[in-house]
Amino acid sequence: MKACLYGWLLLVAASGCKAQGERTREFNGDSALAYVKTQLAFGPRIPNTEGHGKTGDWIIARLRTRADSVEVQAFTHVALTGEALKLRNIIGRFRPDQTDRILMLAHWDTRPKADHSANVGDQQRPVPGANDGASGVAVLLGVADALKRQPPAFGVDLLFVDGEDYGDFSADKDVLLGSRYYAEHLPAGPKPLFAVLFDMVGDADLTIYQESNSVANAPEVVERVWTRAEELGFGRYFRPSAVYALTDDHVPLQKAGIRAIDVIDFEYGPDNRYWHTVEDTEDKISAKSLAIVGEVAVSLTR
Repeated sequence: MKACLYGWLLLVAASGCKAQGERTREFNGDSALAYVKTQLAFGPRIPNTEGHGKTGDWIIARLRTRADSVEVQAFTHVALTGEALKLRNIIGRFRPDQTDRILMLAHWDTRPKADHSANVGDQQRPVPGANDGASGVAVLLGVADALKRQPPAFGVDLLFVDGEDYGDFSADKDVLLGSRYYAEHLPAGPKPLFAVLFDMVGDADLTIYQESNSVANAPEVVERVWTRAEELGFGRYFRPSAVYALTDDHVPLQKAGIRAIDVIDFEYGPDNRYWHTVEDTEDKISAKSLAIVGEVAVSLTR
């Protein structure tokens, strides 16, 4: 199986390189930024809130006009507080008849409390989630737009996971809920050949280093993504060195045997100052950054 995977990746990479100079840009950064603004207009996307419900319905509606099929994994998680969280993973599938498939994912919920805010009074307020949540969703929806115009060369699943950011990462409690559920309830059919997570990818000062768990567990996928970024002229934004190891939605997928990696800009502001704070707002992200990441994502489907 591993040999088949490596062979398939090399075959697709080779064909992609041949056509790379002929490709035109397919991802619309302005549309992606509009998708971010729509999510922010719903308010915080905290499970069991009105904004959360409206956002999930909106994602489903967008996918139903673009993907070949849409699946919703609805589930309930009882948090440490005793609250029963009503959660939904949303999957848009393109060319569902194809056995060779890739998976792209992002989380669509936002953090209930801005616990990293410098102002103690702000630490009980919700995170707006312009970058941490909305940017990844915007990239996936922009990919869906591109695949609607031109179908992918093989099967593509776009997975919007819920409940990633609810609880305590340091204690590994009430976090990564959607990706864990997906990993435990994989859809029928073959596993994806590889998966790419897009998280915090809208920073106006975009710098994406390789993530150490990704390099350790799916080095060929990291190499494929960073090589494609270089071919597209985005090497200055995709830096080919591993700087940090992160617990993110790719980890449960890796444990389920999926070759998953994390594409993430974990330098959000000076010293990551805006992460998990009330400063994670629209003015910190850009259409250009979304377009750079989105173009790389679309190129992986060709």
